[in-house]
Amino acid sequence: MNFAEHFTPCDDIAMELAPYALGTVDDGSHDVSHLLRVWRNVQVISAQEGGDHRILAAATLLHDCVDIPKDSPLRSSSSRMAAEKALGILSGLGWKKDTAGMVAHAIEAHSFSAGVEPKTLEAQILQDADRLDAIGYIGIARCFYVSGRLGRAIYDPHDPAASNRDLDDLTFAIDHFQTKLLRLSASFQTLTGGTLAAKRHETVQKFLRGLLLEVAADQSNI
Repeated sequence: MNFAEHFTPCDDIAMELAPYALGTVDDGSHDVSHLLRVWRNVQVISAQEGGDHRILAAATLLHDCVDIPKDSPLRSSSSRMAAEKALGILSGLGWKKDTAGMVAHAIEAHSFSAGVEPKTLEAQILQDADRLDAIGYIGIARCFYVSGRLGRAIYDPHDPAASNRDLDDLTFAIDHFQTKLLRLSASFQTLTGGTLAAKRHETVQKFLRGLLLEVAADQSNI
């Protein structure tokens, strides 16, 4: 696959930054296909909202250049670390300080766990584009992929819906829907991103309702 051609009209930036685009963690939820999906989301949102395509392309390519495992205590610092690394990469490649700084800010602000407010349009667009990939059908798939890698159960057979217990997404994958996935749609920054998120939010809600209905019968055998 010619990676750069998927980043048209910024294929020159993709060629330049491709060697630095991903971290060293082998994670199928933050791989090349994730970058391509985020870039498609960026393009859809930017077509309506505006933004500098070169900043957006660089931020998309480098937003996961430092990938900390999901169960690491450093996870909430991963976007800050990626922003610092991106700033060094871009400075070394001769990017102007102000432009590199805008890319770094977008990267730092994209993360849900970091809690950094996106102060530029490009940062808002990248945050929305990345969060779109965390909901809908692909978000559900990524959730279970990550949970499986970490050895987490799909659900608590005694109380799948967490009706009488605290949510625990470190143990049960389905709890992550309520701790994060179903909270994301309310956090979108742009009108276009929010509209797209609402549709994907409905998909997540429908899946959760259906799953809980199916597994409810299991409780009668416990």
